Amino acid sequence: MPLGSEVLLLGLVGQMPEQSVWFWLSASVGNTLGGLTNWWLGKYLLRYQHKRWFPVSEKRLMQVQSWVRRFGFPALLLSWLPVVGDAICLAAGVARLNGWGTCLWIFIGKSLRYAVLVLGTSALVLS
Repeated sequence: MPLGSEVLLLGLVGQMPEQSVWFWLSASVGNTLGGLTNWWLGKYLLRYQHKRWFPVSEKRLMQVQSWVRRFGFPALLLSWLPVVGDAICLAAGVARLNGWGTCLWIFIGKSLRYAVLVLGTSALVLS
């Protein structure tokens, strides 16, 4: 469900602003693990690209790989976007981007989004 984690995070920060750092870290790590799951699926599913039932044509697969390679790891900063973010993580797997670099860039993108939300909510609660 899009935006589910944001609603929970903001509710928790509103109730216990002194725990904001832990809530931010939990949301960031959890969402990063979700993004890495999509990356792994993209990487794993390539094993089946030559099967008749594979849902993506070879031409489209090459386009996705080319796009990700052109923008590289910084494209993963957008992994926080609803719907599109999951596709970007999946595409990073299809393009076989390095796992550690992928993890780092997904974490940066997702944690920055949550930092903005937590800081904004904390400022409202504390004022």
